Amino acid sequence: MARMVHSMIRVRDEARSLAFYREAFGLGIADRLDFDTFTLIYLSNPETAFELELTVNKDRTKAYDLGDGYGHLALVVDDLDAEHARFTEAGLNPRKLVDFQHGGATLARFFFVADPDGYQIEVIQKGGRFG
Repeated sequence: MARMVHSMIRVRDEARSLAFYREAFGLGIADRLDFDTFTLIYLSNPETAFELELTVNKDRTKAYDLGDGYGHLALVVDDLDAEHARFTEAGLNPRKLVDFQHGGATLARFFFVADPDGYQIEVIQKGGRFG
């Protein structure tokens, strides 16, 4: 049986990305591996063993082209309304709250936010299939 352990994204500004993920999701550095041309930073929190790997290419000066293949990373929170208000107050610019319906029933409540490099992150209310 396979177990998912991390997802990797490339970021330009290490400090800015670390600050965003700490402020937005309480993610801290679980491990940091420094190489000559790049650095790997693994972020996690006590809620899950799954990690987000930030790859910082040291010679990169221009923004990454995210293309049209990247979808989003999703995280579950206990109180979506409180988190949306906290993100707004922190200047993280969350998008509007969405009540996603299917067949007249709520499938999920969520909002999206973009990290400093433009990666989209879905923040979902805990419950249902996202419990």
